[in-house]
Amino acid sequence: MVACGAEYTPKPKGYNRIDLPSQTYQQLQAEHPYTFEFSEHAKIRPDSSTIAQPHWIHILYPGMGADVQLTYKNLKGNTEALNAMIEDARKLTGKHQIKAYSIEEAEVRTPSGDIASVFELEGEVPSQFQFYVTDSTTHFLRGALYFRTATQNDSLAPIIEFVKKDIIHMLNTLQWKEKK
Repeated sequence: MVACGAEYTPKPKGYNRIDLPSQTYQQLQAEHPYTFEFSEHAKIRPDSSTIAQPHWIHILYPGMGADVQLTYKNLKGNTEALNAMIEDARKLTGKHQIKAYSIEEAEVRTPSGDIASVFELEGEVPSQFQFYVTDSTTHFLRGALYFRTATQNDSLAPIIEFVKKDIIHMLNTLQWKEKK
């Protein structure tokens, strides 16, 4: 009937500890028109969706629930196709505006001379990082980072940053097997 006399103070919410592995890389060995270095902690799987085309792959991070989806198109020198793919990539990124606080775009030139556009999305969006890279005549590669979880993005922030570094490394090591 008599409770202890100590006062109770609620504890703040705790978050799961996330131990990230070292960032080490391996060369993509599959038969695609492109090659790059990707994380040794990731697995490559072909895209098995009904709309998948040749050379569409997923870079899966099993321990993190992350999935980088890559789609590839051969431009065959068609500048109209290039413009359509760039517009499509921008539209797909723009669909996240409903939930995004901001979408920051940066255009960079890779060490191999290709042009890459990267999009960082802030907010509770399904894809926090998207990009495309092209040599502007023959190859177009688009990618998007997704997580298969309902966890809030602020809790995923360390993993998002980890995978973004891997994606930037991938872009910096990307080589087209068939040159212009």
